[in-house]
Amino acid sequence: MSNTKDKVVIITGASSGIEEATAKNLAEKGAKLVLAARREDRLKSLQEEITKNGGQAIYKVVDVTSHSQMEELAQAALDEFGRIDVLVNNAGLMPLSLLRNQKVDEWNTMIDVNIKGVLYGISAVLPTMREQKSGHVINLSSVAGHAVGAGSAVYSATKFAVKAITEGLRLEESAGGSNIRATNISPGAIATDLKETITDTDLKSGIDEFYKGAIEVESIARAIAFAIDEPGDIAVNELIVRPVHQEW
Repeated sequence: MSNTKDKVVIITGASSGIEEATAKNLAEKGAKLVLAARREDRLKSLQEEITKNGGQAIYKVVDVTSHSQMEELAQAALDEFGRIDVLVNNAGLMPLSLLRNQKVDEWNTMIDVNIKGVLYGISAVLPTMREQKSGHVINLSSVAGHAVGAGSAVYSATKFAVKAITEGLRLEESAGGSNIRATNISPGAIATDLKETITDTDLKSGIDEFYKGAIEVESIARAIAFAIDEPGDIAVNELIVRPVHQEW
């Protein structure tokens, strides 16, 4: 029997890519979904597809860089389903650039979305999970959260931060007896539109070459589902999923 069935799962960045695939996968397993992103048209389309196929899902337009909006998202989950079992923190940006090219606005946006967005998500669900004495936070880092490449300095910094935040949460909650699990998932080259945010022309051709061997988003969706589906006394804390021939 699936341990995912009837779990209430909040997914950020759910309008495309990895988390759209994750939503569909978890819906098939019987999860109750709360879909969050900025693009309402895509959220609505995904929610309708899931419900048409017999799943349960609601959606809410959310900017993860707003603490108050993330709190409203958690409350929407509670109002609809009465609990929060899983948060999948996926919303993120990857405008890679060389430091000398001074993409300061892009640095600030990455920091806001990739770090603050993760923290605000955790802040929004943690009180409920602690009260329930159960819960699971899954954060999406990257292979760039394990190694730095030329052009990835700021992006890697944000993804190292996600890894550190996840480990800090694990240590705090494992010691506190709250039964809250923490999982860090680090994708490699995945076939999404993430690289389309790159504006630094000094990097673009090399990135396009790197992504030629990208694997499909369903691979990460399966990794997320695996971590969720493990019994409550088992924590899958770290997964790296990348193409078999990817060196970095």
